[in-house]
Amino acid sequence: MAWAYLLHCADDSYYAGSARDLDVRMADHASGHGAEYTAKRLPVRLVWAEEFERVDDAWALERRIHGWSRAKKEALIDGRFDDLPTLSRGRGRKPPEEASDDPSTSSGN
Repeated sequence: MAWAYLLHCADDSYYAGSARDLDVRMADHASGHGAEYTAKRLPVRLVWAEEFERVDDAWALERRIHGWSRAKKEALIDGRFDDLPTLSRGRGRKPPEEASDDPSTSSGN
């Protein structure tokens, strides 16, 4: 068994991690020995965790979460799973306007 988890740090940032034993890992973080990042941002608070049967699955989710926006991490924490796809980086953004000969779409320098 293994866990993927999110911590809320004292500086209002989030830390994503994974561990085989969540209780031991949380004690490590609380004592300042969990990670260099969290050691400088104590105290930390566990705000989300999910258990996996396989360590590599927990680690893979941790790695994915590292690239998520703050809004997407907060949707996960809040259990707003339906919001996760729309909060993916690059999704929902308009593509850059393509050059056009139509004068109604030009910026009119």
